Parts: sequence; C-alpha cells; structure tokens
Amino acid sequence: MKLTIPKICQALSPTWCPGCGNFAILKSLQQAVAQLKIAYEDLVIVYGVGCSGNMADFNRVYGFHALHGRAIANAVGIKLANHRLKVIVVAGDGDTYGEGLNHFLSAARGNHDITVLVHNNQMYSLTTGQSSPTTDKGTATKTTPPPTGVIEQPVNPLSLALAANAGFVARGYAGNARQLIDLVVQAVKHPGFALVDIFQPCPTFNKRNTYQWFQQRVYDLTTQKHDPQDQKAALVKAQEQEKLPIGLFYQNEKSQAYHQQLPQLKQKTLKQQWQARRQLKSLLKELK
Repeated sequence: MKLTIPKICQALSPTWCPGCGNFAILKSLQQAVAQLKIAYEDLVIVYGVGCSGNMADFNRVYGFHALHGRAIANAVGIKLANHRLKVIVVAGDGDTYGEGLNHFLSAARGNHDITVLVHNNQMYSLTTGQSSPTTDKGTATKTTPPPTGVIEQPVNPLSLALAANAGFVARGYAGNARQLIDLVVQAVKHPGFALVDIFQPCPTFNKRNTYQWFQQRVYDLTTQKHDPQDQKAALVKAQEQEKLPIGLFYQNEKSQAYHQQLPQLKQKTLKQQWQARRQLKSLLKELK
C-alpha cells in the first residue's frame, strides 16, 4: 500500500501553538512522502523529544519516539537492521545539536542512509523558552537573562555537517513550504546521510526570529550561481549571517552509504539473516 495524503494523516489534530512553523513542516513532510510513493511498510519515522516530537501523534506511519538526543542513534540502528527501509528523523535543534550532537556528527561522518529533518526554532520551546545551541548570542531567555543574554556563539549546523563530510546538506524555511517539500524529496532519495535544517519560527517563545524577521533575510540559493557539488562553496554560503540562504547547499552525487560498504549486507538484510527463533540453552550452559 503506497502512502497517500489521506492515508498518512492521523485523525488527531496538532496541538502546537497558533502560527507555529511545525504545521508547515508536518504538511511538507506528508506531501513529500506522498510524492515519493513509499509503501506503508517501507517507511519508519523516528521522533525526538520536544515540540517537533509531538508529530508522532499526527502521522499514521511506523514510528519510534526516542529518548532526548537519541533519535539519530535509533534511526541508524533501524537502518542497519533493515537497510531496505526509508528512515526519517524528525527532531529539534536542542535534540539534534545539543543532547544528540555526538550522534549527529557520527552519523554524518559514517554516511548512514537516514534523512534528518531538524525543526530549528532556536529555542527549547516545549519547556517554555530556554536557550538552545542555535540561539543567537545576546538573546535573553529564561536561562540566559539580561543584561548578557546568551554568552556563547550559536552552533552552525550546516558547517558542522559539511565538516563531517555529510553527503547532502540543505536548509529549508517553514515559510516556504513549496521549496521545503522539494528538499525533503531530494533528501530521502539521496543514498547516504541527508540533513535538512529548517528555520521554524516559534511565535510563543522566540520573539526575535519571527516570520517577518526571516522574510527580510532569507533568499533562495537557486537565484545565485551556486554549485551544490562544490563543498568549499557550500561552506562559504553556510557562514553567511546578514542574509540567510535556503535550499540545497551541497550534495555528493557519488555518495556510497555505510550499509552499502558492508559485505555482510550485500545479499540480505540483518533482519533476514536473523532467525525468528533461536535456541539459547546451549549458550546459557556455557555461561554458567
């Protein structure tokens, strides 16, 4: 059974705040999955903890709600167990670039064939507005009060992914759903690790990075003479701060995923190789 919009949409209505960027990301993901015509049994979505993780209630697909910071680790495990599955991670900026940063870098470096969609609202919003790894320096939050606000420099997710040699690095914006759908489709098709960092305005707790703020700063990379196969050029674009490019920064079209390099997985998946029933009595006797 191929997933279509009516089949993927859960009966439950989203509970996000009015104006939250998560609504557009949810619809973009559902549209992308429908365009890809993925079979119901061939897709797994792994959710992190946070406002983005609540999406687990709104998609009628196989899913796994991971611990905070562990969504990518679980996604990698699922992919290695059955590499014929399409595995998508839905997580937030704190989940991915804070608690889960080590897993993010490791998965990118290993080129594990998973798609990571990061809802980057530059805030821990589910816990009502604490600073996250991507919060702008100087921003006042509940955990970084005036007069200093956030002291640290924000993490640059795209630069980190590129430095770890991720094969697909893109950035979307919740205010441009048409482009976001296309980026998700490309990311899922890519054979290897794919990051789509998504600017996601939080109207309740992030009063700085609003839709109006982004509309004045974002621009589409396709309007520039940018070559997405040029990793060095992608790094330069990722460092831009006055204007914020969105679109495909880099794609390694010769990418070979982690599981494709394992001779043990050439013929069968681990799931197919693992017997449904195993006799453990002899092993337990040896351990006595």
